[in-house]
Amino acid sequence: MSKRIAGPEIERLIQLLAKVPGLGPRSARRAALHLIKKKEALLIPLGSAMQDAAEKVRICSTCGNVDTSDPCMICTDPRRERATLIVVEDVSDLWALERAGSMNVRYHVLGGRLSPLDGVGPDDLNIVSLVSRVAEGEIKEVILAVNATVEGQTTAHYITDQLVDFDVRITRLAHGVPVGGELDYLDEGTLTAALRARTSI
Repeated sequence: MSKRIAGPEIERLIQLLAKVPGLGPRSARRAALHLIKKKEALLIPLGSAMQDAAEKVRICSTCGNVDTSDPCMICTDPRRERATLIVVEDVSDLWALERAGSMNVRYHVLGGRLSPLDGVGPDDLNIVSLVSRVAEGEIKEVILAVNATVEGQTTAHYITDQLVDFDVRITRLAHGVPVGGELDYLDEGTLTAALRARTSI
């Protein structure tokens, strides 16, 4: 049994930080100690920001994004192309695509991916609402930006089957050699996908 090294408030802070993805118990202790040392500059403002987020953050009822308004700023932005919809597994994927800034479109967040082994079925994801959005007729292309995993591909196939009766083009992200990548460092699956998705020059 490990000894307690601090009061219950500090121990609770460490335990909660340890639940954040990417932080284990050791990293959580370091983060907690850093926050405590910088109490005025970090800990108090962080606590206030987290309280504000807890009170004001909403899940967009249209796309599943997180924002302080519902519908979110992306869904209500009139400058976004309305005929194209990018489908992602999680909000973090949406944020990654927004950072890239390649397309000024709208999104649909599934809230995960199909994984029968983990008990995640179609009813656990935002697929019904996706079909409803496509059924409205405004969307002409659905881009499936799901991860290149077995579960991601299963999810993509399921969604394609659900949308087969609609007049909508269904595309997916290309898989293969990343920009700046060297062939020698790529795994066999990535190389195979790159060869299958080859294009003319």
